[in-house]
Formats: sequence, structure tokens, C-alpha cells
Amino acid sequence: MREGPPLNADPDVQLRLLDVQALDQKLDQLAHRRRTLPQVAELESLAAEHSRLGDAEIVAQTTVADLEREQKRADVDVEQVRARKDRDQKRLDAGQVASPKELESLQREIEALNRRQSDLEDAELEIMERLEQAQQEAQALSAEREKVGQQVREVQQARDDSWADIDRDAEQARTERSELAGQLPEELLALYEKIRASQGGIGAAALRRRTCEGCQMQLDAAELKRIASFAPEVVIRHDECRRILIRVPDSGL
Repeated sequence: MREGPPLNADPDVQLRLLDVQALDQKLDQLAHRRRTLPQVAELESLAAEHSRLGDAEIVAQTTVADLEREQKRADVDVEQVRARKDRDQKRLDAGQVASPKELESLQREIEALNRRQSDLEDAELEIMERLEQAQQEAQALSAEREKVGQQVREVQQARDDSWADIDRDAEQARTERSELAGQLPEELLALYEKIRASQGGIGAAALRRRTCEGCQMQLDAAELKRIASFAPEVVIRHDECRRILIRVPDSGL
């Protein structure tokens, strides 16, 4: 679709539009670089790992607390059986049981208590072993989480340093861009911004060696002839990509 030239601008002004475009592309590249810094993705991964380790540590600490309560109950059970057995043994040793039947019953009870104490002590030992293992696991998870936390802090610092460099470059580019844009006619700048928004960030491109540097398409003879027919101050649009086409010394016209 061909349209008549919408406006005129001094050729030097049109060339400055290419400088604005270059700065806009630089700003786009800096913004992309800021979003895609390796540290950004690394931090996401480290944060996920830190969270996973935190959850695992909570589970391990809960297990430790449960086993500590279980061990306390086991200690109480063992102590109760031991105290009862010691009490019976003292009665037996003191000769306080005169009846043979009662003596036999007491001896059987002491034997049962011995077996009960042995079983409880075995269970207590098993709980202690499980508790020690759970404590070691909780400590290992805590140490690993702290290690990952340190990595997070280091990567955050590296990211922030890189962001600071990028932001410095971006601020300088924005300042230069503002100064250049202020030298352009409002109508030309508005047209450029409108095209740039709809054409992937490129609103103006040089016509160099018969090629539009915006879409990389080589212009045919008819299009070149059409462009050559316009006065230098006429603002040209590429028939195909509709970007503002800036004529330069090696346009090939």
C-alpha cells in the first residue's frame, strides 16, 4: 500500500532520527540484558533450593522433637520398671517374704520385670539411635541451607552490581536520547514512536546499499526510483515494512 509522504523534515534532522533509534535499541538491549542476567535465573534456582531445604529442615526438626518426646517416655517407662524391680529385689534380699508361694510369685515378677526392662532398654536404645540420626540430618540440612543462603547473598550482590552498571548505561542513554529527541519536530517524533511501537522497536531505518536496515529487504528498482523522485526533505516510508526510511550517502539511489 502506497501513501503520499506525510511530512517533511530537514535531511540532517532525519539523520538524527537514526541516532534516536540507535539509542532506543540500546535501551531495549540494556532492558533485555537486565531481565536476563545469569544471576537472575541462578537466584530463582537458589531461592527454590533454599525454600526446599527450609521445608526439609522443619520436617527434620519436627522428627527430632517427636523422638525427644518418645525418648522421654521410654526413659520414664524404663525407670518405672527398674524402680519396681529394685523394690521387689530389696524385699527379697531382706527376707521380708515368708510365704513360699509369695516368694515364688515375687521371684517370677522380678524375672518378668527383668525381661520387661531389657525390652524397654532395647526400645530406648533404638529411639536414641533414631534421634541421633534425625539430629544429624537436621544439622546437615541447617548447614546446607546456610550455605545456600550465603550463595544467595553472593549472587544477589553480583546481580546488584551488574544492575548498577546497566542502570548507569541506561540513564546515560536516556539522557542522550532526550536531548536528541528534543531536536526533532513533534510530528516526526510522534510518527516514529507510533511505528516503533508496532514494529518490534524499530521505527526508523537507514536505506543502505538499496536495503532497508529495518526489515533487511532489498528494494526493487521501482521502489528505488520512487524514493529517488522525492526531494531530500520528504520523509519516506518503506512500502513493505512501513518504517521511516532514512536516505544516507550509500543508499544506492
